[in-house]
Amino acid sequence: MTKAAITGLSHYLPDYVLTNDEIATMVDTNDEWITTRTGIKERRVLKDEHAGSSQLAIPAVRDVLEKTGTAPEEVELLICATSSPDYTWPSTACVIADALNIRNAMCYDILSACTGFLYCLQQAQAFIKSGIYKKIIICSAEKCTSFVNYQDRTTCALFGDGGAAALIEPSEEFGVEIAKIHADGAGHDHLIRYCGGSANVPSHEAVDKGLHYIYQDGKYVFKNAVNFMTSVVTEVMEEGKLTLDDIDWICTHQANKRIIDAVRQHLNAPEEKVICNIEHVGNTSSASIPIALHEAALEGKIKKGDRLLLAAFGSGFTWGSVYISWGDCKI
Repeated sequence: MTKAAITGLSHYLPDYVLTNDEIATMVDTNDEWITTRTGIKERRVLKDEHAGSSQLAIPAVRDVLEKTGTAPEEVELLICATSSPDYTWPSTACVIADALNIRNAMCYDILSACTGFLYCLQQAQAFIKSGIYKKIIICSAEKCTSFVNYQDRTTCALFGDGGAAALIEPSEEFGVEIAKIHADGAGHDHLIRYCGGSANVPSHEAVDKGLHYIYQDGKYVFKNAVNFMTSVVTEVMEEGKLTLDDIDWICTHQANKRIIDAVRQHLNAPEEKVICNIEHVGNTSSASIPIALHEAALEGKIKKGDRLLLAAFGSGFTWGSVYISWGDCKI
């Protein structure tokens, strides 16, 4: 059976490093408080106010095309996961495609927050298995800091900026084995950016109230993130009749080190099987899983033949898990 395999992978982080000590100059907090509660020591910020999230994905997509020897005209589909699009329209996918001279591909965005990369992977799998497309770029573009209130100590230390990209192609041996993706809109008002859409258009009043910033009910989100990621990973393992011996690496959304640890503990998984880079990247929303995967691959951790279990949870609420076998991937 034809599978959707990741044959190229890359990521990009902006140069500016925002440390916990610098955040402590903006709001009543300190390095120990942030590190203890989140596991984050630093995060990257795209400082150019006029540069959109597309500028974080373009270098990653370009790198994937070059490393895999894929010409722009060969790309048949480009899907961009983003919670921080350049514009309401056109899509950020179109902006990225234009910058890279990708002219004839189908392009669209996915807005499913931190689960976005898994949504992209699931959709790419459907196009690959159906035979409609054979060369698909999926990417994540996240300038999360553009919506962060640096006077809110509960959220300002969490988020960072970053982008990532992958080439998805057919394979008879490696690729997505099992994917379970879900959503339940009942949780939408616990993790939300109220202002910016048609339900609450930008206005002086909305900005004065801070409605253009990220709002998060931390305790509620924490509990649901752990429960939903644990349940969907269990769902994947049960369908595949998998045990922890069948899994070489677990990579969850890098939201909070305590969430990552709680999911691992619920699964009784050893810490050495868990990929975690949140300390120096922070929460990059949909980009967090592919950034973590690429860094792990560059470090020589992920190798051909490895079996990975991915899991994410985000605003919506959205959540999902993907079991994937790793093949010949250009990094």
